[in-house]
Amino acid sequence: MPIREAQPEVQLSEEEWRERLTPAQYRVLREEGTERAGSGELLHVKEDGTFVCAGCGQALFSSEHKYDSRTGWPSFYAPISEEAVGTKMDTRHGMRRVEVHCSRCGGHLGHIFPDGPAPTGLRYCVNSVSMGFTPADGTPVEVPPTEEAPSEDAPATR
Repeated sequence: MPIREAQPEVQLSEEEWRERLTPAQYRVLREEGTERAGSGELLHVKEDGTFVCAGCGQALFSSEHKYDSRTGWPSFYAPISEEAVGTKMDTRHGMRRVEVHCSRCGGHLGHIFPDGPAPTGLRYCVNSVSMGFTPADGTPVEVPPTEEAPSEDAPATR
């Protein structure tokens, strides 16, 4: 998996991020946390539409690329465009993983693994709390933000 670090164009102070995001969103997007498996509101979304960054609203993933990986996190085999996400090496927890983040604001989304379906063989394993969802018909969907603090990374399943 190629590493493609992005230079975020949206740059806010930590105080501004804390005002914009819920505590759970801040923990994942800004502190690279992970929500508990199976707890995310967007895990079960099956409607046609676009998954967007909860930090800046950039389109990240299409529902066309979403699939059930049975890991407990929303999973996609490709981003909506290569420019929508950036990647970097994550060596925390004594492992080498590829982190995926929003290219526009730098928000941590999750990780990429080489065990996904065709045509890419990749699994973008994304924290639900790091995204919002816009249905294809444009009707706003209210997904209540979780105020629960996400748990630490679960390296065995992520």
